[in-house]
Amino acid sequence: MDQNRNPDAAVRIITVEAPYFEDLKVGQLYTDAPSVTLTAGHMAFHEALFGDRLRLPLDETLCEKVTGSARALVHPNVVCNVAIGQTTSPTQRVKGNLFYRGLVLHQPVFVGDTLRTSTKIVALKQNRAKPGRDATGMAVLEIHVDNQRSETVLHFWRCAMIPCRDPNVATGANDSFDTIPAELDMQQVEAAVPVGWQLDHFRRKTPGGHFEELDEGSRYVIEARDSVTSAPELARLTLNVAKAHTDAASSPYGKRLVYGGHTISMASAQITRALPNLVTLVAWRSCDHTEPVFEGDVLHTEFSIDAKHPLSIGGGLIDLRAVVHATRGDQAQTPGAEATVLDWRVIGLMA
Repeated sequence: MDQNRNPDAAVRIITVEAPYFEDLKVGQLYTDAPSVTLTAGHMAFHEALFGDRLRLPLDETLCEKVTGSARALVHPNVVCNVAIGQTTSPTQRVKGNLFYRGLVLHQPVFVGDTLRTSTKIVALKQNRAKPGRDATGMAVLEIHVDNQRSETVLHFWRCAMIPCRDPNVATGANDSFDTIPAELDMQQVEAAVPVGWQLDHFRRKTPGGHFEELDEGSRYVIEARDSVTSAPELARLTLNVAKAHTDAASSPYGKRLVYGGHTISMASAQITRALPNLVTLVAWRSCDHTEPVFEGDVLHTEFSIDAKHPLSIGGGLIDLRAVVHATRGDQAQTPGAEATVLDWRVIGLMA
């Protein structure tokens, strides 16, 4: 016991609060998130949650022959989930992520690489007032992710809906979102394809179902469904501090809101059942969360091949549009009781 301490001295109490919409300012830059070195532990946890069958993160021998790296490729969704988690300081009170735009994976990431993220608020817009609904606003974040060599790994925009501190406030925030690119620059996407990868080796070692065999316009319906489990654990692993993912009282739905990357990762895993020779994911054209997802929901995916883009190095890029449907956990046995929860336009690399 400290004998010199004054027992009558006032104790300073510091409350660590999350920002409300009124606290956010255009131009604010957040660099407070810890850098994260991605390990085999991240990979194992991702696989335990989603059972993703993407070959290169699973097969180190094949990965080394294709990529030239003795380290395993980190699944692109692990990269995205950690990067998004690092952006959540200004959106801890988020009621929902409305969209992602323009996401390009500029560099492949391997086990042992370190990600560091900066998040800038680029637009704020208060939602239109409605009777009986507390005031909220939309915050658009521009996100840059670098690796330990200061190379750009990711760049994208995210839009989150944040509550106002004053439920009746009129902030006047009415920024245009027109500066957010509506479409990807395909030259930039093609430049993100690693030119040194040996896609011909991938073709030789993996039978059938490569770029040439795929048809534009094909539609795939994945019969197998999967249940959402361990959602708070994924949020914690990826440093996602949005309160609605771990505290039902902070959710507008009265139960924990599943992090959107969880739904995206499950959709990706289901896509690999139909396209077992998908090499990797390169970019997202868009990603819209159309309805919330909750722990225990059962998800299934439908997707189409909207376009094919041949590459000079062989193989090519494929435009996929995936739509995910959820059967609510309390309605899992009720035929037709579904909600459409995700509309994801993603670009994959095929050999």
